[in-house]
Amino acid sequence: MTKMTYVSAINDVLNGVTLTAEHIDKLNALKTSLEKRATAKGGMTATQKANVGVKERIANFLADGTIRSASEVGDGVGISNQKASALLKQMVEAGTVERFSEKRKTYFRAISE
Repeated sequence: MTKMTYVSAINDVLNGVTLTAEHIDKLNALKTSLEKRATAKGGMTATQKANVGVKERIANFLADGTIRSASEVGDGVGISNQKASALLKQMVEAGTVERFSEKRKTYFRAISE
């Protein structure tokens, strides 16, 4: 007798085979595995969690309404210019920061509520 795999259990279900306890165990295991994977992907990574705090620092830095470049934000918050640019882009997409260009230079400011 061969070991039942996820694929064979699904094929049996699709073909209308009467389910045995082994089928049910295998399908429940597959379901649990898929639920774990979905939960893991839905959560935030360690970097994303850390960036929440950095975004708060950026928001506080921009709270006075002053227009600043990504370099100024990076220097003011203590992060690299590249990280500042990436996080500012995310904040623009979230609608908390406004982005605009002036003389080929990009600037950011907090959107006042």
